[in-house]
Amino acid sequence: MVRLVKQAPALSDVAFAKWQDIIEDRLGLQLPEQRRSFLKTCLAMRMREIGFSDYLTYFNYVRSGDAGLIEWNCLIDRLTVQETRFFRDPEAFALVRDHLQRCCDAGRGPLSLWSVGCSSGEETYSLAMLTAEVLEQTDRRPRLRFGVTGTDVSRNALDQARAGVYGRRRVELVDERLEQRYFEQSEDHYQVVQAVRDRVCFVRLNLLELARSPLRNLDLIYCQNVLIYFRKWRRKDIVTELADRLAPGGMLVLGLGEMGDWSHPALTRVPSERALAYLKRK
Repeated sequence: MVRLVKQAPALSDVAFAKWQDIIEDRLGLQLPEQRRSFLKTCLAMRMREIGFSDYLTYFNYVRSGDAGLIEWNCLIDRLTVQETRFFRDPEAFALVRDHLQRCCDAGRGPLSLWSVGCSSGEETYSLAMLTAEVLEQTDRRPRLRFGVTGTDVSRNALDQARAGVYGRRRVELVDERLEQRYFEQSEDHYQVVQAVRDRVCFVRLNLLELARSPLRNLDLIYCQNVLIYFRKWRRKDIVTELADRLAPGGMLVLGLGEMGDWSHPALTRVPSERALAYLKRK
């Protein structure tokens, strides 16, 4: 039988342990045994592209000098790839809509929102579209009233986000009215309209370097499907830092099940069985 796909070389226990350590040390991401196959595939594909055949040799290369640092940044794009869609969690976005409505009713503004671990931008643009809708329904002028920042560690993902071009599958959860209003269709691709892209910016940020971010006094921080890759103690550190960056009355949205035993003295959990969110007391 002829093999049509070249198999990746075996990843030894020693090599696996070294790669686990460097990835957690530099990115905070935990790769347990069940993700060994994922790591092997990512490494093997990149090694094949640049001419390496041994995991340990490649490991030493990414740890050496400027060339290694450049290569490490390329590898990050493979390790952190994440499938996402617009309005991926309807229950969480319903909470966000209610929160934004309350902010508008209270006369707060301009509104500042942060999408943490934004990947290729679908979540960030979803927040921008939702905010524009809420502001318009309250007779505000959206173009003057809000801004959304998306952050991620992957340069490649951020480049995709800035382009704002997506395939049909990524927009399948978007309401037809919103799709017609906020996207320009070209064959099988969808481009986020310029008016929305003008309200959004994308910045590279490693969550292990969260203290360096200038973002503060935020009305909303949205952080879903990111923390599951970190150890529990590190998750708590990250979420506590995010909570401290909320403005009084701001909302923090997390992934359901990611932080079940976490609490913060200044935050109150929003009642919901299908989404996880907290409000900062005023």
